[in-house]
Amino acid sequence: MISLLNGIDSTSAALQAEQTRMEVVGNNIANANVSHGPDGQPFKRKEVVFESVLKQAENGGQAIPSLSVARIATDNRPPLMIHDPDSPFADPKTGMRAVPNINIYEEMADYMIASRAYEANLSVVKTARAMAMQTLSIGKR
Repeated sequence: MISLLNGIDSTSAALQAEQTRMEVVGNNIANANVSHGPDGQPFKRKEVVFESVLKQAENGGQAIPSLSVARIATDNRPPLMIHDPDSPFADPKTGMRAVPNINIYEEMADYMIASRAYEANLSVVKTARAMAMQTLSIGKR
């Protein structure tokens, strides 16, 4: 069988990886002020770690590069300490409470990069589809 959409598998994998990255960044932003999670600790920032995988093509036997999520790592930055004596989570002696060390500007930049990469891969899919449709219409003339 002839594949008209070569590379669509790797593009699809990249779309899924970037979607995961956008979800993780959105989760970081949503939890930027959570100072007391289920474990009693401030929320820890997460980040996606990608890996490149070479997949063997079925027909041609050539290796096709693909992107996938290797893992979602927890950032090791220590929490920020702010003075908030009225908080029930503040230290009674010092009035300080721990909050996540999340930079909203950094998260928004990561989100924009992931969004643009997602759009670029989506554009590849649309272009490949249009090329395949034009190829199929050649025989109709």
